[in-house]
Amino acid sequence: MTHSVLLAEDDRPIRTALERALTLEGYQVTAVADGIQALAAAHRERPDVILLDVMMPGIDGLQVCQVLRAEQDRTPILMLTARVETADRIAGLDAGADDYVVKPFEVEEVFARLRALLRRTTVGAATEEGGAAAGSGGGDENEAAEGPYDARVADSGVVEAADLRIDGPSRRAWRGERELELTRTEFELLELLARNAGIVLDHSTIYDRIWGYDFGPGSKNLAVYVGYLRRKVDVPGSRPLIHTVRGVGYVLRED
Repeated sequence: MTHSVLLAEDDRPIRTALERALTLEGYQVTAVADGIQALAAAHRERPDVILLDVMMPGIDGLQVCQVLRAEQDRTPILMLTARVETADRIAGLDAGADDYVVKPFEVEEVFARLRALLRRTTVGAATEEGGAAAGSGGGDENEAAEGPYDARVADSGVVEAADLRIDGPSRRAWRGERELELTRTEFELLELLARNAGIVLDHSTIYDRIWGYDFGPGSKNLAVYVGYLRRKVDVPGSRPLIHTVRGVGYVLRED
């Protein structure tokens, strides 16, 4: 199956090189040079995935992302950024991006992240269709991993852990009565932790389950997502649920 990619990058050499590489990789590419063109192309083309530079004239990549998400457009977005500070990466996630690549980058890393985003989109769509067809059907995907913590998965696909409730088919999550506004990646990370509540998941396992690709021990990708997820889940006044096990990984539990 040929996937379509919308590439928005104002640097002509980078845009040309990426367009050529993506085409050779088998993607159908629409390449534009600024945010205004990116929004127009997103509305017109309905691409499978968007590759979006942060720094563009006029409307920048963050604003493009915010507009699309405000329109309820859930097309996966991979941000390209020259900014390496954690706060800058968080700004991209806050705008609704699913993942990011820091410049300068290897094109193989871009390919790997695009494949991971597309794979997750395909699996998510299949899950939703299966849920609609099967109703309350069970199966291994609805079973929580065994562990010492009280994590329950209803036949409907709803995961409950502590005061968290996660509805997989509708991709919605609540802590208590408060609904959480989560990006695609944040939702999948929280769902993975909740399904394995009380069990420490190492970095490699999380990378494999969420991204389908281990970015190596030097990557701060996972730490950024966990930190941002904590800001939404573990708000001041609530008991922390997401914990770091130094040198190993992360666990969801109510201490």
